Amino acid sequence: MIALDRVRRRYGMVTAIDDVSLTIAPGAFVALVGASGSGKSTLLRMINRLEEPDSGSVTIDGRDVTDQPAHRLRRRIGYVFQQHGLFPHMTVAANIAIGLTLAGRPVGDRVGEMLDLVELPRDVATRTPDALSGGQRQRVAIARALATAPPILLLDEALGALDPVTRDAVAGRLVDLHARLGLTTLLVTHDMAEALLTASRVLVMDEGRIVADATPAQLVAGQGGPVAEGLMAVPRHQAERLAALAR
Repeated sequence: MIALDRVRRRYGMVTAIDDVSLTIAPGAFVALVGASGSGKSTLLRMINRLEEPDSGSVTIDGRDVTDQPAHRLRRRIGYVFQQHGLFPHMTVAANIAIGLTLAGRPVGDRVGEMLDLVELPRDVATRTPDALSGGQRQRVAIARALATAPPILLLDEALGALDPVTRDAVAGRLVDLHARLGLTTLLVTHDMAEALLTASRVLVMDEGRIVADATPAQLVAGQGGPVAEGLMAVPRHQAERLAALAR
């Protein structure tokens, strides 16, 4: 579905992405995890041309992403930002339908269907985003991303601004939607526990390179290398502390 071949991206003297090659199969749920500045968001943004590589190529279904205008490419890719990115002056319905409207496609009952999909009541359609909770706004953002039925869903720290309870609920919903809709999903997160519990494949990034490519089980077993082990230390330590409290 998605392939990156020797992709590089620099900002002045800083190398954000350093000769990365990667293939993602259709239907995969992949997490990109790493510390801040590791390059994970830059890599994600190259897939829908929010960032352009200095060298190398990005292809989707064997076709270079630069072979078509960026706006047409993005109609086939759902994208969810950390801060939802909803238009504050527009209703929930208008936000969800905007991709269809811009493409000149009929809206019909698509807004209601998408609200059902993300488990929001249909009466929120007439509200504006500021009338919703943070978790509801992020569900609307997911509904908007999926409204055009894209085969690919990109999530750039999409759960990072949510409180822990809401974050866990939305993450679970994403896993369900991924399976139900047959999506190819990429989730960028700095939270290793979130990566382990949502994705079937985890890519660990450090200084612009992929330093581990493993399943959650392999990472838990300590097979991801030193950078991955450093990220694993946080959930492990938390688990040990919780276990100690139960004694």
